[in-house]
Amino acid sequence: MLDIARLTAALADRYRIVRELGAGGMATAYLAEDLKHDRKVALKVLKPELAAVLGADRFVVEIKTTAALQHPHILPLFDSGTADGFLYYVMPFVDGETLRKKLDRETQLGIEEAVKLATAVADALDYAHRHGVIHRDIKPENILLHDGRPMVADFGIALAVSAAAGGRMTETGLSLGTPHYMSPEQATAENEITARSDVYSLGCVLYEMLTGAPPHVGASAQQIIMKIVTEEAAPVTKLRKAVPNNVAAAVAESLEKLPADRFESAKAFAEALQNPAFTTLRGGAGIGASGGPRGGVSRRVFAAVSALTVILLSVTLALALRSGPVPRVTRYSVNVPLIQPQEVGNLSRRIVITPDGSRLVYIGNDTRLWVRPLDALKGRPLEGTANAYAPFISPDGTDVGFFVQDRVGIQIMSLAGGPATTVGDSTLVGLGGAAWGPDGYVYGEAAAGAVRGLVRVPGRGGRSLERITTVDSATRETEHYQPVSLPNGRGILFSVIRHGGADANDVAVTVPGSGTHKILVRSGYSPHYAASGHLLYVASDGTLMAAPFDQDRLILTSVSPGRRTVERSRSSPVGRRTPTSS
Repeated sequence: MLDIARLTAALADRYRIVRELGAGGMATAYLAEDLKHDRKVALKVLKPELAAVLGADRFVVEIKTTAALQHPHILPLFDSGTADGFLYYVMPFVDGETLRKKLDRETQLGIEEAVKLATAVADALDYAHRHGVIHRDIKPENILLHDGRPMVADFGIALAVSAAAGGRMTETGLSLGTPHYMSPEQATAENEITARSDVYSLGCVLYEMLTGAPPHVGASAQQIIMKIVTEEAAPVTKLRKAVPNNVAAAVAESLEKLPADRFESAKAFAEALQNPAFTTLRGGAGIGASGGPRGGVSRRVFAAVSALTVILLSVTLALALRSGPVPRVTRYSVNVPLIQPQEVGNLSRRIVITPDGSRLVYIGNDTRLWVRPLDALKGRPLEGTANAYAPFISPDGTDVGFFVQDRVGIQIMSLAGGPATTVGDSTLVGLGGAAWGPDGYVYGEAAAGAVRGLVRVPGRGGRSLERITTVDSATRETEHYQPVSLPNGRGILFSVIRHGGADANDVAVTVPGSGTHKILVRSGYSPHYAASGHLLYVASDGTLMAAPFDQDRLILTSVSPGRRTVERSRSSPVGRRTPTSS
């Protein structure tokens, strides 16, 4: 919390603080009087926890890059500096209201007014982008309205903060950008953010002006980020039929998950909004007029779908290698919901098998977990597991862990039924699933912007998280996910996402407590260990592969260009009907 008395004293020779205007994710704003120029200004002071990890001199240098921006829809920077440990910047005080206040009051704007405001903001963004400045935090709170004219505030502040932090933003517990308006690349902590990220954020703002809510909403920042990464938003025309087709198509293209599929510039976005003949050129429109699924699919989405294939093969191998003879081929029909694009976040684990191979645990059509003994005709639901996803089984086969969309942490429940207990906290996310190791720890993925790697927590009680891996920025790693515990407890297999092309996924392994990891397979993901002594994974082209693997030495025992192919058929494209039984 800011020490207002100390702040007032520190700035007494330059500014007189009148009152607080409001607080945001990075700074608290005050109405102040500029004593030298006798004018009202908006004085913004960075939060102490953020200022503590910034280099003050670096911040002042970085923020100067925005001072030269001169545009009718950009709020200029008057001053910036440091005083008694406070980092601050000063902008004109606009006697009006923010777009946020207007939306809170009116909920939805007229279509013509919304398009006019978005076009003006796009013009400001295009000007800044051509001068090398990306906003990174476009949201209704940063759009001021003065006599009906929008003024974009805080231009380049997020970039200045990020640059000054020098990669230490995780120490603040804060993220740059507001969850509802974050682009997918911001939400997943990509190293390189381009102008197309601002286009996405502006698309979110326009979506809210037209429909009354952002494209993705949720009970927590974690839930919102999960939806941004995995779900398509509803078409604007579904929520407001009067929206013209060209506007709906333009919003759809601005909200594409892959930056390359969005408008190449804010100017192109503005032109599409004003062109009645504009329509998306891609087959289908995830949030456009046609309402069908988009053709563009992110690596994370493709990996999740392919993961299901690997899991089902692992189940097959586990059943085949169980002790005792298999007298005949047996087929098991399991009612698993159809795979839809918006469900991709749940695909990392949709069906799992107990270690002894006697029971299947899967997500039913009712979103609950079901338990199916292989010698039974049908399964039974586990009460209290509504909206569950990414189930995983304890090593002794008695408990199931799972995530729930409206809760934080991991839920642990006996397969016999009963109340669930919570382990971990909101830092753990389930996009890539979790694994319960023989050492008693549950291994999961840390939320973007938190630890950025794998963490673990005691499986039977406890919320204290321990870092297991950290992304290696030197090799352009951005994420560790899909953890799989080896049966002997020696290591954890996992997938790595690197910043780069479509094949920028690797399979890696780490020894818990070592603080290091090594790459086993380049251009692969979704690892699993088969009892036959093989590492199963999906190659970058969608082919299911197997390689002999020594789980004691944590090495591949025969690696050659002629890798053994387990299955040459590729994974089904997202949105296409896929088998629902195993």
